[in-house]
Amino acid sequence: TDAGLSQACLRLDSNRSGNKHSADCSTGRKDMVWTTLLIMLALAQFVFFGIKVGQARGRYGVAAPATSGHPDFDRYYRVHANTLEQLVVLVPSAIAFAHFVGDIWAAAAVAVYLIGRIIYFLSYIKDPASRGLGFLLTFLPSVVMVVGTIVAVVLVL
Repeated sequence: TDAGLSQACLRLDSNRSGNKHSADCSTGRKDMVWTTLLIMLALAQFVFFGIKVGQARGRYGVAAPATSGHPDFDRYYRVHANTLEQLVVLVPSAIAFAHFVGDIWAAAAVAVYLIGRIIYFLSYIKDPASRGLGFLLTFLPSVVMVVGTIVAVVLVL
């Protein structure tokens, strides 16, 4: 209910007094808006890769529940699976990094990840041996955000 939301906003605002990372309940907007947008784009990219796996199933005759069967299908499947593996680190590290370091910095890191995933997808489908740059641009933003968040948290202890 609106009353419950208002009470939750009051508690949130009072619990975070003096914290630059507070919610603005009057407008419904919260901090980390850019990071949230970029994380949603990363999730949409993951869904897109899943659709490409489904299309590859039909194109190469790999019926579900099989997860291999044609080398070209296998490439689409591996890109999708590897993207899920990367998202497990990316999403929580981006949220923490946005909170402790800054929204724009986290969003920029996720943007690099998104570009890296596009390069990874295109290169892996063409030739898996050429995936290095895409992987690097995917992996490094997560590492930077994990290490950066650890450092930021230690500094505020």
